Amino acid sequence: MKLTINFNLSEFQSKDGSPMPSNVLANVRELANALQTIRASIGVSLNINSAYRSPEHNKRVGGSPNSQHLIGKAADLSNSKLPPAQLAEVIEELISRGYIPEGGIGIYNTFVHYDIRGTKARWDNRR
Repeated sequence: MKLTINFNLSEFQSKDGSPMPSNVLANVRELANALQTIRASIGVSLNINSAYRSPEHNKRVGGSPNSQHLIGKAADLSNSKLPPAQLAEVIEELISRGYIPEGGIGIYNTFVHYDIRGTKARWDNRR
């Protein structure tokens, strides 16, 4: 199922194959729209490393028990153009201009976490 011009629902599914609950789909649609805006801004594709996670998969990967991934509001992103810190700057700018929802931005060595929780949260987990 196509969610936006460039994103399909399959990219947001839990990596363990668990079905996505129907109540999570509305969040995933909102997240996909934000990611489409980010993609348009940087001009290259975004790789979704992780989006919705089933509770079992989230536990297996060491995710927070309150992870935004559990409700379809988060994605871990990478791309071929920008390193994580620069991608995070683009996301920050798009939030500040009101183009995408406020939420969490976490910078990691190989990806950026972005979520649409509605409140500002920032962290840097690079090593």
